[in-house]
Amino acid sequence: MRVVGYARVSMQDPNLDSQTDALRAAGAEFIYSDRLTGKNAARPGLADCMEFLCRGDTLLVRSADRLGRSMADVVSIASELGTRGVEFKSLTEPFDTTAAGGELFFDICTAFAQMNGRIISDRTRAGLASARARGRLGGRPAVMTPERIEIARRMRAEKATWAAIAQALQVGMSSVRRALADADQHDLKETI
Repeated sequence: MRVVGYARVSMQDPNLDSQTDALRAAGAEFIYSDRLTGKNAARPGLADCMEFLCRGDTLLVRSADRLGRSMADVVSIASELGTRGVEFKSLTEPFDTTAAGGELFFDICTAFAQMNGRIISDRTRAGLASARARGRLGGRPAVMTPERIEIARRMRAEKATWAAIAQALQVGMSSVRRALADADQHDLKETI
């Protein structure tokens, strides 16, 4: 049963010394770290740490935000640890799966994180449905305007190649093909 520490720099604290000192003082025998800030998802130190951890070990962090970039991320990592029989402990929050109270608190936080994810998802779906009801489909504006489609149709009728049409309209060939196929499909539906 080993205590393994993990530290990661932040924009506010770009130096790992305070974290590693706190982890050593709390009993961490091994410390893995990452010196990446921002939204970089690649954390090689965390990947190595996760590979090193074995059943019965405890992963120790100074604070939960050093382990993950969001509560959902922390919950996901801690859940993986739990299935592997690895405990999780934070020095600054009451996350301590080695104690019953800490495990209960973490389970409550997990439930809130999941609920928050569902609320965000529901709001997003409702917003998209509302926008669609008002005729807004979202996404990038179409490069093939009705005028460009008409030019492409004329050029295609005159046996111009897809590349020549795309070059003349200054768009990609796939945009020309897709727009003409969609326009033909639309015309076909209107005649039926």
